Amino acid sequence: MNELESEVLPLPPRYRFRDLLLGDQAFQNDDRVQVEFYVNENTFKERLKLFFIKNQRSSLRIRLFNFSLKLLTCLLYIVHLLDDASNQTQDNYILLYFFQVSVALISFLETMLLIYLSYKGNIWEQIFRISFILEMINTVPFIITIFWSPLRNLFIPVFLNCWLAKYALENMINDLHRAIQRTQSAMFNQVLILICTLLCLVFTGTCGIQHLERAGDNLSLFKSFYFCIVTFSTVGYGDVTPKIWPSQLLVVIMICVALVVLPLQFEELVYLWMERQKSGGNYSRHRAQTEKHVVLCVSSLKIDLLMDFLNEFYAHPRLQDYYVVILCPTEMDIQVRRVLQIPLWSQRVIYLQGSALKDQDLMRAKMDNGEACFILSSRNEADRTAADHQTILRAWAVKDFAPNCPLYVQILKPENKFHVKFADHVVCEEECKYAMLALNCVCPATSTLITLLVHTSRGQEGQESPEQWQRMYGRCSGNEVYHIRMGDSKFFMEYEGKSFTYAAFHAHKKYGVCLIGIRREENKSILLNPGPRHIMTASDTCFYINITKEENSAFIFKQEEKQKKKGFAGRGIYDGPSRLPVHSIIASMGTVAMDLQNTECRPVNSSKLTLPSENGSGSRRPSIAPVLELADSSSLLPCDLLSDQSEDEMTQSDDEGLTVVEYVKGYPPNSPYIGSSPTLCHLLPIKAPFCCLRLDKGCKHNSYEDAKAYGFKNKLIIVSAETAGNGLYNFIVPLRAYYRSRKELNPIVLLLDNKPENHFLEAICCFPMVYYMEGTIDNLDSLLQCGIIYADNLVVVDKESTMSAEEDYMADAKTIVNVQTMFRLFPSLSIITELTHPSNMRFMQFRAKDSYSLALSKLEKKERENGSNLAFMFRLPFAAGRVFSISMLDTLLYQSFVKDYMITITRLLLGLDTTPGSGYLCAMKITEDDLWIRTYGRLFQKLCSSSAEIPIGIYRTESHMFSTSESQISINVEDCEDTKDVKEHWNIKTSHHRNSCSSDQSEHPLLRRKSMQWARRLSRKGNKHTSKTAEWISQQRLSLYRRSERQELSELVKNRMKHLGLPTTGYDEMNDHQNTLSYVLINPPPDTRLELNDIVYLIRSDPLAHVSNDSHSRKSSCSKKLDPCNPETRDETQL
Repeated sequence: MNELESEVLPLPPRYRFRDLLLGDQAFQNDDRVQVEFYVNENTFKERLKLFFIKNQRSSLRIRLFNFSLKLLTCLLYIVHLLDDASNQTQDNYILLYFFQVSVALISFLETMLLIYLSYKGNIWEQIFRISFILEMINTVPFIITIFWSPLRNLFIPVFLNCWLAKYALENMINDLHRAIQRTQSAMFNQVLILICTLLCLVFTGTCGIQHLERAGDNLSLFKSFYFCIVTFSTVGYGDVTPKIWPSQLLVVIMICVALVVLPLQFEELVYLWMERQKSGGNYSRHRAQTEKHVVLCVSSLKIDLLMDFLNEFYAHPRLQDYYVVILCPTEMDIQVRRVLQIPLWSQRVIYLQGSALKDQDLMRAKMDNGEACFILSSRNEADRTAADHQTILRAWAVKDFAPNCPLYVQILKPENKFHVKFADHVVCEEECKYAMLALNCVCPATSTLITLLVHTSRGQEGQESPEQWQRMYGRCSGNEVYHIRMGDSKFFMEYEGKSFTYAAFHAHKKYGVCLIGIRREENKSILLNPGPRHIMTASDTCFYINITKEENSAFIFKQEEKQKKKGFAGRGIYDGPSRLPVHSIIASMGTVAMDLQNTECRPVNSSKLTLPSENGSGSRRPSIAPVLELADSSSLLPCDLLSDQSEDEMTQSDDEGLTVVEYVKGYPPNSPYIGSSPTLCHLLPIKAPFCCLRLDKGCKHNSYEDAKAYGFKNKLIIVSAETAGNGLYNFIVPLRAYYRSRKELNPIVLLLDNKPENHFLEAICCFPMVYYMEGTIDNLDSLLQCGIIYADNLVVVDKESTMSAEEDYMADAKTIVNVQTMFRLFPSLSIITELTHPSNMRFMQFRAKDSYSLALSKLEKKERENGSNLAFMFRLPFAAGRVFSISMLDTLLYQSFVKDYMITITRLLLGLDTTPGSGYLCAMKITEDDLWIRTYGRLFQKLCSSSAEIPIGIYRTESHMFSTSESQISINVEDCEDTKDVKEHWNIKTSHHRNSCSSDQSEHPLLRRKSMQWARRLSRKGNKHTSKTAEWISQQRLSLYRRSERQELSELVKNRMKHLGLPTTGYDEMNDHQNTLSYVLINPPPDTRLELNDIVYLIRSDPLAHVSNDSHSRKSSCSKKLDPCNPETRDETQL
């Protein structure tokens, strides 16, 4: 552009002024022609048309004038009738006549002008219009009487102008809506038209009958009106009737017209009413300005989604006065309609059928006045990427229309998350899902823990149950995360200037609340367990777990005298207030005899609490060190995990004597999608070739073709998924995080239906011990080749292709049946399953004749009737963390409206985000050596004083014998009595689990049960007659019965393993542990007794939070402090 401008020289200055005045002579002689546009609009006719028809505001004024003119003619007619009845004077008659003629003349001229302006080539179409004919009947006779006076006494039906007024009113309303650019409800228009039609019918009949009856009884105007009302209302008293045939004929005509016109109007009204019921109405602007409301945008509204949102949203007391406006493009289904008709919701929930991409629909929902907008994705779509694209467009449209409205967006695929980063809160489903499933493998039931934390509950579930574990589990499920400013808190205010660990322990001991994190006033980042070096200040925001928030709590303190009787020495240890609960004093007994010489640091990754030494003082009672008010840097400085090259990093294999491959710690070089949070991980020094990632096929680098050949030291984690999506990357990262010991790293095998793409392999090839294999879980050969008999955990991810089904709840059918098959084939395997619908959890590990499962089903129904949001929590698979549905995490987005920190805390717990200085979630198993601690409160003190870890809950497993029917119990008893004889006679080796599990025996085929009963009868007869043959037959039947199901499945698996060339030794060692139940206790009371094999959830402080710059001094200090520790604790691995 600059070159072109430089080529064109400017005109000389001497030409410019002359050209401006005289014009350039050179251009006056050319052939250019000036063209004027829109010349037709400059004509007189077009200007009139623009004023009378085209222009919105001027045409509205013309129609308003026409409507007023027609009403004036009707009013003049009534005045004329009243004057006739009162014998009017000649002067009044002339004045009234003058007004009627003037109005008629104006109406006639206006009508002719509009006919001229709207003429389009067919004059007859304009002439035979009903409105034109009525206009001529009411105006032309008045004009004729001006020139011919004898016709002035002629009756002119001026009352017919009411129909013209009705027509003008309809056009006026349409122009009004068009002029002010406002879409009014069609319902209002139709109601107005119906009312006007009724008025016109009544007015026409009244005036017509009154005029015709002048030749009869001369009815008054009021009696004519009375007769019309009685007739049209179908009452028909008969006291007033027309007497002459013209008036009677008029009545017949009017009734026929009413029978034709009114049903059509009512039909249109009913149709609009039904359409309005389908599409919803408008959320009035007056209500939007006086009341608070939120908008829920979804592509399709299901009853489960609606109830989850309403129950969670209205569970908070301060949201009871809010309205919920649902904006959905589809028609409301029957189930949703029935729910919204319930009085509880009908006054607070408004359904609007419309699209978030249309400004008109957003205006109907009053989005610009909304307190928040929730945009949810449709996870049941076959194409989840397309569902995300729709969500992104909705978010953009809402942000464009109402930029100040807070946005809460749900995204399915992590690669689409960066498109909606402008939203106030974003939850990525696949990120949370895979991270939660990964933590389930190392911290059992993490999915249940997180689900219970993000659900609003008061802890009333299961309190009427006779089962102790259900009452305790239900009570602890009411714990949630709350926040409060420390300076305003009674829980934490007294710990100002103390360390975080000190405040957490004493707040739990005194009030039973669990302090898990803080947020500095100057720093908006939330830190989970910042460690003992963090000093609490009054401006800190404290995040804690409790049954209810502090504002709703009442404080009842015990008398100091009672505490003095419990033990005076306890107050000398703790400098805080002495008004402590009784259970806290009991929990702190034994802390008087402190052993300060055994407070050296233990390894960060150790999960065993060692028993203190006795210091040569005989058999002393074990003691726990106090939690210091301020951190002692000499005892709590963690080792630097980045530079630690201890035996955990470089060891020699005890079995093979080979040097173990060194891993490095760093950030993954390749992320599969934009927006993934960088996490420090264990990495390979050199990326593994793609061919080495294939588990079941050898390559030039190695010849291994199955999991057994690799010789893994730790148990495998197998993930079954349909495709290797980008979300699967978040399954690997938490399991390879830097804070996990190298000895704890479990090999990960991805069992994929489809071959992964190269960009995904490029992202995972830097992680150690991560492999993939093509196969499905319904193929036994694929399961055996990927090493399922060497696995501790199998994660079954819901497949996208099965999420949509003709019957919604059948989407999980294939997954449930496949998992049930694996549950039978591999009974000791921990199978973690993701389902689409939470209601299908009752089919996991299904036992048809288990009375205990039936009792749990009744309990679930009872809790649902009581209005619980967690009715499914007592299902054993969910309580044990074996099943999970991503829809249960929808409440995380809903809770963020009240608790804006919940998404951040959840991501920190799941390891999706790593904030410097923030801790991470891990677990510790209680062994026999740890039972000396006795209670959860003492364990809290032990962890806070020794390793600055904050426990938040317990995962407890109890033995439970599932009851069976009477006949099956009797068979089992006889079977156990004759087992020894059968073994001696047939030399058959039976599996251990058949003796311990009676639940499996309840599912044997009916034919074999009948055969067993027949064999038992033969055995009894044989004993009477001392017949060895009958005894032999009985023992044979018993043996066949015992082999019925379990051994058949065992032989099937072994035969397939032999066919594949795999050793069967691993499968023989598998035991059946189905007679146990597990559950999660969130923040249990301090006096809760610890039990063997309890798994404690911990928030461990960040090992890199306070690493000094001098790595040599750090390494030397760590090595010196690790020497006195028990070397056996180094071999303990975190569960």
